[in-house]
Amino acid sequence: MDVPQTRYARSGDLRIAYQVVGEGPVDIVLVPAFLSNIEIAWEMPGVAAFLHRLAAFARLIVFDRRGTGMSDGVAGASPLEEQMDDVRAVMSAVRSSQPALLSAAEGCGLAAMFAASHPAAARALVMLSPLARLVRAPGYGWAPTREQRAAMMERVIERWGTGSTDQPWAMSAGADPAFWQLLGRYQRLSMNPAAAAAGLAAVGEMDVRELLPTIQCPALVVRRADDPDFDERHSRYVAEHIPGAAYVELQPVDSAWLGLDDELADEIQQFLTGARPPVVSDRVLATVLFTDIAGSTMQAAELGDRRWRVLLERHDRVVREEVDRQRGRLVKSLGDGALAVFDGPSRAISSATAIRDRVRDLGLEIRAGLHTGECELLPDDDVGGLAVHIGARISSLAGPSEVLVSSTVHDLIVGSGHALADRGHHDLKGVPGPWRIYAVAT
Repeated sequence: MDVPQTRYARSGDLRIAYQVVGEGPVDIVLVPAFLSNIEIAWEMPGVAAFLHRLAAFARLIVFDRRGTGMSDGVAGASPLEEQMDDVRAVMSAVRSSQPALLSAAEGCGLAAMFAASHPAAARALVMLSPLARLVRAPGYGWAPTREQRAAMMERVIERWGTGSTDQPWAMSAGADPAFWQLLGRYQRLSMNPAAAAAGLAAVGEMDVRELLPTIQCPALVVRRADDPDFDERHSRYVAEHIPGAAYVELQPVDSAWLGLDDELADEIQQFLTGARPPVVSDRVLATVLFTDIAGSTMQAAELGDRRWRVLLERHDRVVREEVDRQRGRLVKSLGDGALAVFDGPSRAISSATAIRDRVRDLGLEIRAGLHTGECELLPDDDVGGLAVHIGARISSLAGPSEVLVSSTVHDLIVGSGHALADRGHHDLKGVPGPWRIYAVAT
């Protein structure tokens, strides 16, 4: 079977491998799971047939995530927000402004974060057996424990690339020995065992549950009945927490790996070709950053109005530069502080710590608070909503030169390299329930 030409999109310093097949009126971007190889996938008859079936009614865009397959490698894991850049880079390269996003299993975490963070850029979202979280947590008791997942990971890595049937997901792969040999080759050419171990560890920390209610585009959750690998409650949880999501359970099949067959393609085609266009919304998922100068009143009194105004101007310049550097948006100055928003929490943390470090040279100390949530887009480029309120409350808890973040931010920065220290639970004025707060390690 012919393999589509592999091309490369630039995402920062990385080159992301992608292919395009089909010329249908709908664009579909296939967001892969933690490993992939877009060239070897076409050698898998069932997978290739499914991809061609999608390309019969859509322009299908496939790519390898950074660190896997034909894309550039990376050291360690990358946070989802950086991988969102790769999705945008591929979309830009193929001039796709509003595709549908299709993903499966843990790959749905990246697709969900993209759809929530860039609502105008996602026509629809199709999720196959999605996983919002991979390990057990309060309110998510059907997932494996950390110990069970660690044992599973060890078994996977020990048999990586061998074509052994003694590993997870064996039931959905079928019994064909030739297929298992091909699957072993697929693993070897997707990533080496060390990279696979890092990738599995990173996705094991993924938790996008709080993002699901902020998704605004039409969404379809599909699951095979009696799926041997994933508890049905994973899929039902996702469908129940995305507003208006459709949930479809297809009958079991024995002949198609992972259930990739014409029935599934038909379901996707019916959903996408009949899906309503996305509504231009006044809500968006964002990371809110609040900063303010510690002890500003006392310093202003000591310096006098003129000298304090000059110092504030230098402070504001630092804030603008560091927010721009991380591709955030400075919403407004707050006199002795600032409010900014970012499309990813890791960038917001980097901006906050850079501001903190640079203003020390001015003889100032700031405190900062961050939260990721749904924000309302207000007139004059302002933002509002509960997420903004939470960010402000967290900022008020910080001490001089301290950057505090919510548990939502903590859960979303896996692989970012930012170290966080648990500061326990706190009550935030005007916000229901106790909130777990973390401090960014200096």
